[in-house]
Amino acid sequence: MSQLRIVGGQWRSRRLRVAEVPGLRPTPDRVRETLFNWLGQDLDGWACLDLFAGSGALGFEAASRGAAQVVLLERDPRAFAQLQQNADLLGGEALHCRKGDAEQYLRATGDRFDVIFLDPPFRQDWLARVEPLLPRVMAAGGCVYVEAESEVPELAGLRAVKTAKAGQVHYQLLRAEQG
Repeated sequence: MSQLRIVGGQWRSRRLRVAEVPGLRPTPDRVRETLFNWLGQDLDGWACLDLFAGSGALGFEAASRGAAQVVLLERDPRAFAQLQQNADLLGGEALHCRKGDAEQYLRATGDRFDVIFLDPPFRQDWLARVEPLLPRVMAAGGCVYVEAESEVPELAGLRAVKTAKAGQVHYQLLRAEQG
């Protein structure tokens, strides 16, 4: 079983197991470091949604850096079971693992999030499917982080304000344009 390492915050350097699930790609350490430099190191009080949690790397990193609420949504039973084990191991009250489908969750939840992490399975058109549902769950002034096989300059009325590439993966932080 592979592992991931939390790179910052209260759980810095903690190693967590990652389920062996085909197509699961934990966000690499250096990409997470860049993302949390973009967001700021302290997420105190933030509500975060890791919509396609997989390994939970992004959600666990956010909770480690002080997020008040982190929902980790995953539909694969093996990945979900490992997420739950890791959340139990860390013991963070902010961590909430949910098993289910991204579209159904976005339609049903009444929660609003300051940051939404989108790292969906590639080549399955997930971004287009969830895009119309994102505005109803975003907090005012919220942002979206996207990892994809190609650049995503805009999504759900937000524009990329930071972009980078690691190997074949494009990643970007999107925010509402300042008027």
